[in-house]
Amino acid sequence: MMMNVAFCLHHQPKGCIPSENIVKKVVKVTPPGPRKKLQLAVTEPGLTNGLFSPDYILDNYLKTLTQRAKYHLGFPDNICYDHHAALAPLLQFHLNNCGDPFMESPVDFHSKDFEVAVLDWFAKLWEIEKDDYWGYVTHGGTEGNLHGILVGRELLPSGILYASKDSHYSVFKAARLYRINMEMINTSINGEMDCSDLRAKLLHNKDKPAIININIGTTFKGAVDDIDVILQTLQDCGYSHDKFYIHCDAALSGLIVPFIKNQVISFKKPIGSVTISGHKFLGCPIPCGVQITRKSHIVYLSRKVEYIASMDATISGSRNGLTPILLWYNLSSKGQIGLQQDVKRCLNNARYLKDLLQQAKISVMLNELSNIVVLERPHDHQFTRHWQLSCVRNIAHVIVMPRITRDILDDFFIDLVQQRKIWYQDGSIKPPCVADDIGAQNCACAIHNGQYLFV
Repeated sequence: MMMNVAFCLHHQPKGCIPSENIVKKVVKVTPPGPRKKLQLAVTEPGLTNGLFSPDYILDNYLKTLTQRAKYHLGFPDNICYDHHAALAPLLQFHLNNCGDPFMESPVDFHSKDFEVAVLDWFAKLWEIEKDDYWGYVTHGGTEGNLHGILVGRELLPSGILYASKDSHYSVFKAARLYRINMEMINTSINGEMDCSDLRAKLLHNKDKPAIININIGTTFKGAVDDIDVILQTLQDCGYSHDKFYIHCDAALSGLIVPFIKNQVISFKKPIGSVTISGHKFLGCPIPCGVQITRKSHIVYLSRKVEYIASMDATISGSRNGLTPILLWYNLSSKGQIGLQQDVKRCLNNARYLKDLLQQAKISVMLNELSNIVVLERPHDHQFTRHWQLSCVRNIAHVIVMPRITRDILDDFFIDLVQQRKIWYQDGSIKPPCVADDIGAQNCACAIHNGQYLFV
């Protein structure tokens, strides 16, 4: 990383929240440029020289990814995954977990025993007895959402799907794929489902069952819908338990909130399914996820497939046999204590960054149970590319994952402050107003704050 020494950050002790005088100096940070698209072609063996051989290309690709990993702040994947050496020998085998994880396979090259161990771990976390649940390791959160909503549709064929406008796009994809009538629910400024709007729409459609998608950590703001309030709303609107199905999309925060607030996710409540993404907070080099539902529900979906000598109720049929082993190894290495430590560190670091931005008069918001820091959208596209930020309308976000240290957050903050000084110094361009996106109380634009702080 190149630096021109002009300023520096005054560091507090690593466990502390910044004081009012934390911003003392700033050092200009110049991150390496974003990865360029490779000009590749498949060539015949022996027709390339050493500079363009597959090994040479892969070596340079690996160096680029290693360099860019530090600047990957806007996407929810935990690339701090150091088990690759121990598990690399598995790549010599084709492992296919085809069909039901709980049924024996006619071939030996599978990892269903690892898969069931992972499912048992999550079943215990989400408070459902081993004999009462069914699930499988998916290819990611999208497949989990597709499966959970499909179970709801099979149970309630005439049901209407209710999902907040801040839900993951896969929920709306499911509605299109399954041709389910859908009601989009408004959200509060922090991204939570607006239960007054849900109530109005439930009452309007009270002759139809309800399939409800609940977000345990929305994609962009990390908002957690209140399951208990939603359940009370259903009851108040006259929906008995056999007239609704609840799917919980807990892709990112499903491994965060259980270590902050007890029983946010619990099958002791009348919910039908939960899904998480394994490659996000937990960390896995291959996209994957975990989907769990009630065993009593799966009979509506499961079919006998003679060709594979198994029942099958999955979306994908053939499934990657490596990912259950990767998840099992990571869970066994970390344990609940390690995950709890990761959660605590990430939330503390998210608050640290939020306080830095707030004290520099930069618009910022952070939900209570979230590791996602939402801030005003940087003016320069090149800046967002440098730091791999995800942007929507006038806002961007930084997702503080276990691999993100305070030094990295300091570098990001320093670079942002320095660039804002360039973007806005002559007054011809002003920082965006984000009151409609994150609330007037979190907006530091000229209208809602009236001043900028350049350090």
